[in-house]
Amino acid sequence: MATQRVLPQSKETLLQNYNKRLKDDINIVQDNEKENMFFVQIEDETQVSRPAQAEQDHYEMHVRAANIVRAGESLMKLVSDLKQFLILNDFPSVNDAISLQNQQLRSLQEECDKKLISLRDEIAIDLYELEEEYYSSRYK
Repeated sequence: MATQRVLPQSKETLLQNYNKRLKDDINIVQDNEKENMFFVQIEDETQVSRPAQAEQDHYEMHVRAANIVRAGESLMKLVSDLKQFLILNDFPSVNDAISLQNQQLRSLQEECDKKLISLRDEIAIDLYELEEEYYSSRYK
């Protein structure tokens, strides 16, 4: 199973797109978290009054939090897309599961066939003995 499967170009492109989306969303979350940490520091003196600066920081934190939420939702959508991709395009594992089930059912069929043949032989012997007894009896 260590062999590498060759994917068609469209699937390869799709996987590259998934990888790019993942990296972009993770970077968005990291950048916004890092920027939110800067708001914890209190600046000494600025050209803007403290209430105005606080309001501006508050607004910027809300925007960054919204960006983090949007990136999180995008990551959840990416997980859903990856699951769908695997379900629809993972034919080797589906084929392996079908082959395994076929093999199990064939072995069960062989087992049942052996039991039926054994029963048939026993019934044939018993029937032969009954016929012999019937034809050799005086009550026919």
